[in-house]
Amino acid sequence: MVKEFKEFAMKGNLVDIAVGFVMGAAFKQVVTSFTGGIVSPLIGLVVKADFKDLKWIVKEGVADATGKVSGEVAVMYGDFITNVIDFIIVAFVMFMIIKGINATKKKEEPAPPPAPAGPTQEELLAEIRDLLSKK
Repeated sequence: MVKEFKEFAMKGNLVDIAVGFVMGAAFKQVVTSFTGGIVSPLIGLVVKADFKDLKWIVKEGVADATGKVSGEVAVMYGDFITNVIDFIIVAFVMFMIIKGINATKKKEEPAPPPAPAGPTQEELLAEIRDLLSKK
């Protein structure tokens, strides 16, 4: 059973998937940092607020002496939009990577058309017979 599991775990496809998963997680962190550190502040300049903190307050909360608000109900649409931007960036980069990989693969040449089939042995013998019978 251990040997069978080892063979399964060491198959090329499974290892490739694991490497891709780890790289994807690391890339997601880079994109999140890019979006949070560059894209959100630029969009924040347009909307005159910190983009990630944009929210629609459904129910006001009560602030305590430290300024912390409790009991607030809010829809965090700025955070949602930031995550959508992250997804679009990751999806676009993945598309470009796959497109590049597909372009580097050798294009399969179409199989040559089969050689025209000549006459069968029976047809040749019949032709010889007919030629001999004419003489």
